[in-house]
Amino acid sequence: MKKQCYFSQHNIKFIDYKDTDILKKFVNPHGRMISRKRTGISAKYQRQLATAIKRARFMGLMPYVAR
Repeated sequence: MKKQCYFSQHNIKFIDYKDTDILKKFVNPHGRMISRKRTGISAKYQRQLATAIKRARFMGLMPYVAR
């Protein structure tokens, strides 16, 4: 069964880097991004998510590596 895209399901048009609660759902315990195959996110939102996570890391809102 194919997973439904989280962002189109919840009617989210834009992924904001300041919304770390949502971003943390798509990051594994080590702080690495989870692939599209695992999460079921569409390609469009995966690109937005990657950019948002990278911005949040740069701004110090999320860790690059979790210990």
